[in-house]
Amino acid sequence: MTIGAALVLFAVVWFMTLFVVLPLYQPSQEEKGDVVPGTSPSAPANPQLGKRALIVTAASLVIWAALVAIIVTGAISLETLNIWGGIQP
Repeated sequence: MTIGAALVLFAVVWFMTLFVVLPLYQPSQEEKGDVVPGTSPSAPANPQLGKRALIVTAASLVIWAALVAIIVTGAISLETLNIWGGIQP
């Protein structure tokens, strides 16, 4: 795995993890009872983006390390995934 491929894999894992973490435990302005004029009532009351970015980065590093280990060791290869014979070596 090249450095570029590793960075792209990390970016993909990071953004996928971000989209999973963003809506978790996020009370809306309507639920808090303090809707700012000009915003949607379903907008988050306090998004805490810095805290969420740290959580996402920590979780992404663990997932990314596991994926890199699988790719580098060859534990799962194209031949393993070739259950219908569609991938030619």
